[in-house]
Amino acid sequence: MNTSPISTFISGLPAQLNSVLAFTLTHTEIVYGAFGIVLIVALLLDLGLMSKKGKEVTIKQATIQTIFWIGLSLLFWVFVWYENGSNAATKYISAYLMEWSLSIDNIFVFILIFAAFKVKETDMGRALLVGILLAIVFRIVFIAVGIGLIDRFHWIMYIFGAFLLYTGIKLFVQKESHEFNMMDSKFFKWVKRKLPFTDEDPQGKYAIKKDGKKLFTTLTLVVIVLAVTDIAFALDSIPTVVSLVKDGAAAKFSSSDILVIYSSNIFAILGLRSLFFLLRGAANKFRFLQQGIAFILIFIGVKMLIEFFNIHIPIGISLGVIVLCVGISITASVLIPVKTTGNESHQDLDKEA
Repeated sequence: MNTSPISTFISGLPAQLNSVLAFTLTHTEIVYGAFGIVLIVALLLDLGLMSKKGKEVTIKQATIQTIFWIGLSLLFWVFVWYENGSNAATKYISAYLMEWSLSIDNIFVFILIFAAFKVKETDMGRALLVGILLAIVFRIVFIAVGIGLIDRFHWIMYIFGAFLLYTGIKLFVQKESHEFNMMDSKFFKWVKRKLPFTDEDPQGKYAIKKDGKKLFTTLTLVVIVLAVTDIAFALDSIPTVVSLVKDGAAAKFSSSDILVIYSSNIFAILGLRSLFFLLRGAANKFRFLQQGIAFILIFIGVKMLIEFFNIHIPIGISLGVIVLCVGISITASVLIPVKTTGNESHQDLDKEA
């Protein structure tokens, strides 16, 4: 394992100062500290410079933000490689690509949420950001609980494997995966009943005062729905990433593994907002991505289940499968023309006329 430049610097300090810092700056803490600092600075830049409240997010701005978050994620990948070696770096990039691919598929659902609540273009950026930040908090809790349970009861991995196998097969064969019935759900009705809401134009606000009472606007409801929707997404993504990172069903998570799980999730989710504004107009063009992701879920489900027979698939092969499936599904979506029915062609001719 390579020595961190920060550790080298500390070792060269006077003995008295070195002894003071030695107990706080272990290798693991240096890596986690670097991740935390990068994350805070990036969020401040995103909020302060690239995300102006009450302004519509343009394609140019979304492109810059997408490049920013992807570039930052790749820089952290290089950092993980330098600090923890190629194996940890391969785990990180595999987990990140998996989360990123799922994010593209989730854009459909976000489009439906904003349409259902008639959110203005100027309010979408901040609402999506707040929803994503809440989702990150939930994911941190779920990951922590999941890692604790798996370390204690490793057989849970086989349950996750069976779940991913079932989910992958179901996703592969179903025709439409982007249904949104939140308005009719029990959760939606429960939130509307428990919290005081107003149907007035939010004008970028999450709560207003009316007749001396504090009322929540539809933007608050949108943020809650976005966060809860991401919890549903996490049921697939977190077991998938955990399987990619874990060296075996009975193996314990290393500090490097835990960092990879957290960082890949957080970087992919934070990049989702700009990706939404960049791809929302073309999201329906990736029509074979669903099958590509389904195949990956099936592969990872099988990978987790065969651990029972002490068969371990190396992370390099897993990375290859992810890249191949996503690449083929996106390429096929672009190159294979959409088949139109006779009725659709007739309607198009009528519109032109």
